[in-house]
Amino acid sequence: MTRQYSARDLSRRMELLISNASNRYLTTARIAFRAKQRHFDDFEGLLEESDIKPVQRAIIELSDEQLTPELLA
Repeated sequence: MTRQYSARDLSRRMELLISNASNRYLTTARIAFRAKQRHFDDFEGLLEESDIKPVQRAIIELSDEQLTPELLA
């Protein structure tokens, strides 16, 4: 049950992440760190959605966390 994300949706999410960030470098580093984690999770077979690239998955997850912080509580 994977959802395909368009390039437009991913770029919109990335723009929102960067525009709402107080520090663009730290946001970029968070995306890179999360993508690295997802890459190793995918490599170990822990993730189901292997057709989404780790960087794309990191952008989606971080933008979802930013848009709906009540999910983290």
